[in-house]
Order: sequence, then C-alpha cells, then structure tokens
Amino acid sequence: MQNRSLTANLTVSALGLGCMGMSEFYGERDDTQSMAVLNRAVDLGVTFFDTADIYGPHHNEELVGRFWRERKPTAKLATKFGIVRKPGEYTRTIDNSPAYARASCEASLRRLGVDHIDLYYVHRIDADRPIEEVMGALSDLVQDGKIGAIGLCEVSAATLRRAHAVHPVAAVQSEYSLWSRDVEQDVLPACRELGIGFVAYSPLGRGFLTGAYGKDTEFAASDFRAHLPRFTPDSIEANTPIVDVVRQLAASKGCTPAQIALAWLLTKGDDIVPIPGTKRMQYLEENIAAADIALSDAEVAGLEAAIAPLDVVGERYTEEGMKGVNV
Repeated sequence: MQNRSLTANLTVSALGLGCMGMSEFYGERDDTQSMAVLNRAVDLGVTFFDTADIYGPHHNEELVGRFWRERKPTAKLATKFGIVRKPGEYTRTIDNSPAYARASCEASLRRLGVDHIDLYYVHRIDADRPIEEVMGALSDLVQDGKIGAIGLCEVSAATLRRAHAVHPVAAVQSEYSLWSRDVEQDVLPACRELGIGFVAYSPLGRGFLTGAYGKDTEFAASDFRAHLPRFTPDSIEANTPIVDVVRQLAASKGCTPAQIALAWLLTKGDDIVPIPGTKRMQYLEENIAAADIALSDAEVAGLEAAIAPLDVVGERYTEEGMKGVNV
C-alpha cells in the first residue's frame, strides 16, 4: 500500500476505510464480522480509519474504539462532530457551537479510548454560525492536544478559505466519484490552492458503481438507499448507462467495476484519498486491490468522455440529508 500526504504532517495510506456502514445505513450490523474486516484492513496496509459520532449513533466510535484497544494499530484515526440525531431517527440538526464542539470531542475520545484524535472534522456546517468562531474553538482543541488536525466536510470553497485563514485546515471530506463530481468545480481547486488534502467518501457511489444494483433491486428497510432519490427504480434504470461504461473498461482490464471506480479516483491527484466503506471481507480485499490497478491517461480520458454525456438522475440525499451540504 502506498501512502499519500493530506498535509505535510498527515500522511496516510492511499486508500482508507470508511467505517459507517458497520453500524447503520446499509442493513443490519454484525460486530464480529466488522472486527474481522478492521483487522484485515490493517494487514493489507490501511492506516486511515474514518468514523463519526452520529454513526449508530455512537456505536461506530465504540466499535472502532474496541478495535483500537485490541489491535493497537499504527494508524491515523478520523472522527467528526456537528450533526445531532436521536437514535433510530434520520432527522437531524446541526450544532457547531464551541461548547458542543468541545463536549463532542471529549465524548469521542472516551468512546474511542484514545487521548488524541488525529483528524477531527466538522461533519456539517451551520450556515448561521460564523466559521471563524467554529475554527477558533477547534484550534483550542489542537492547542490542548486533544486533536491533531482540523477537517471540514461538504464545505463550500468560500467557507473553506475563511476557515483556513483562522487555522490551517488539513483535509476536506466530500462525496466524490464518477457520478458525483461537483467538487471539481470549486472545492478541489480551492484545496489545491491552499495546500489542503481531499478525502473522498462514497467513492463507489454507495455501491451503485459496482454494478450490483438494478431497477428491480429491493433494499432492506434498514438500508437508507431505499429512500435516496438516486436509488429509486426509475433513477437506477436511468443511471445504469454510467455503470455500463465502467463495466466495459473493467472487462478490458480484467478487474471489477468497483476497482475501476477507485483506480480512477486515485489518478485524479496524489492529494486525494478515497475511503470506500464496507463491512464484508470480500469487498475490502477487492477495494484495496484497486490500488494496484494502473489506468493510462488514454483510459482515463476515454472513461470520462464516455460518461460526460450521461446525466446523473436524482439528488445525492433527501432534503433532510442535504442539510449543511456545500455551506
């Protein structure tokens, strides 16, 4: 596994592991299976693990904390605060207040069983609170040694610049994949202008780019894709030509569509670290193997040219899920 530097002081494996699905959103949880996947990830060279306080809520940090205590990996740990949910509800509010930031950090430290969080993100940004105030509170946590670096999720380029002027932002985490490329317009260029790394979540389009889903797919009630606009039967049918393009290149390369989607992201810059999430060993090993797949400039250009005329049907999230996005 090669390494990539998000900033000069934060070097991680080229592919990280998103842990959210081990706790909710993608069907029933299986802690024993998830622990095996976490351990295998370390064996395969993963040194970057991503969680958040709302995954579960709280369950995911507790699970990762148990893994951290048992395995004691030489790895970087990222978590997040800012979204407030009640157990069993998708409805959320956003709280970026200094008091909530500190209380959330302290709670995450306890659940994770560590005394230092390598990368602490604002999970979603409150448009009604000055980002300068939020960054000031987080910089205090850096000074206290509780966090090593500050990250922002789904932030606009303008807000990112304001935030970075107060305290260095180490990484921006936003959705980025072959069917979610909005960040290329303003956010990714701003990151590069400021020397900020980019962490790509949902790099497989919540599984769509693997080619595993068709218009007749029925998602379990515990799978939030059942409610997402891009995963209605009509949207899946309309978006299938995108994955057909990926399938064609995968067939010519002798690999899987998922591996093509990840290999493509890895070509977009050494400052980009995708964090595909999975709770299944088979998919973990498949995803990590994508780091060994080389796409030529011609293959990347051909892939992008074939997808460019194809419109993506459906929003990324429901209206509720879009709260705090691109603020």
